[in-house]
Amino acid sequence: MTLVRRAFCSLTFFVALSAFSGAAFSTQQLQARQPQPPLSQSPQPPQVQAAHSPAPLPLVTKQVFTLPSYTTVGGQEIRNVRVGYETYGKLNEVGDNAIFVAHFYSGTSHAAGKYKDSDAAPGYWDSLIGPGKAIDTDKYFVISADTLVNINTKDPMVTTTGPASINAATGKPYGMSFPVVAMRDSVRVHKQLLDKLGVRQLVAAVGASGGSIQAMEWAALYPDFVKRVVHVIGPGFDISPYVISLLDVWSLPVRLDPKWRQGDYYGSGDPDDGVAAALKVVTVQTRHWDWAQAAFGYAPADAAKPPGAAMGNQFKIEAVLEAGARARARVADGNSIIYMSKANQLYHLSDDEVKGIKAKILFIPSSTDLVFPLKLSSEALQRFKKLGGRGTLYLLQGPGGHLEGVLNIDKAAGMIERFINTP
Repeated sequence: MTLVRRAFCSLTFFVALSAFSGAAFSTQQLQARQPQPPLSQSPQPPQVQAAHSPAPLPLVTKQVFTLPSYTTVGGQEIRNVRVGYETYGKLNEVGDNAIFVAHFYSGTSHAAGKYKDSDAAPGYWDSLIGPGKAIDTDKYFVISADTLVNINTKDPMVTTTGPASINAATGKPYGMSFPVVAMRDSVRVHKQLLDKLGVRQLVAAVGASGGSIQAMEWAALYPDFVKRVVHVIGPGFDISPYVISLLDVWSLPVRLDPKWRQGDYYGSGDPDDGVAAALKVVTVQTRHWDWAQAAFGYAPADAAKPPGAAMGNQFKIEAVLEAGARARARVADGNSIIYMSKANQLYHLSDDEVKGIKAKILFIPSSTDLVFPLKLSSEALQRFKKLGGRGTLYLLQGPGGHLEGVLNIDKAAGMIERFINTP
């Protein structure tokens, strides 16, 4: 797998890079440098080691769910709604063995398995989902669906409805006239998908980052339908003002690109420079300085071109981030980045909504997360318990930053397995 391909095979809340093949480093070597849990942190349960290598999932088929019309939480109608989805395992006759896996900001519904044997990599949480794995598809029926305003509109395996979609009233792409949507809107559309599939109850709603927001919305909107929430690298019950500002900054390069044209660029040239710059900024902020130091150090991109010799000469980290962002921009839509940022900014559960959640919640923050740090999950857990809820917290240790919850979720596999299997 090439350096750039590996850089973007796993993404989280916004866009992020995986470990680079050309700059490998040991998690164990960096472990000693990580912050330790606070004294009040409960000891972590030991990991459950698999006694055998689980069989892979059968090849996955992408499907499409449609609605003739949907009215947003803001009261605006969207016609001809289409979202992609995929399923793993089988629904039982009662319809109560389902688990919904919500994807992150820049992700898709491809959570596990492969579409073809020749695919370079499986879905982003393949280590967690499948026969004999923590989310056991021999036992559970697992569903994942593309959100509204999914940013990957140019990916042939993604189906979404957003600003790049055709407005039936005009015959042209919506652009910035597309209605404002919140993450809650995607959950409401997905609930209609589950109704169509015959799901009567969710064993759990699970997700990382933007997916954790959706998982919590599931529990707030449908308290009798959702029994558990697995909230991985999430913000808790609302987006902090700091992250609201980050989301604005992350979409800013798109809006500053001259080709953006106030969102009216379809057919005239996409704002690819702005999209690539946005993805690069987001990648840096969803990682951690320990990762950057270990993966790149002070190395130049080209030993024959020292960065101090000319303004165009780059450090290795600059060159890799730029190349990765350019590759990622080929499947991403600028307007959809702006809309997805807004959708996440609008996440805010009231005390009444939190108090109404009947599901028990497992919070899984990352010790090195610079976007949604441990403090947010700890405070959310305390708030939930004060309001009468049941919850627990498991801390992921590692240098991956925000991405630890996507790339190294297997560290929490044992905890997740116990949580979803315990009444």
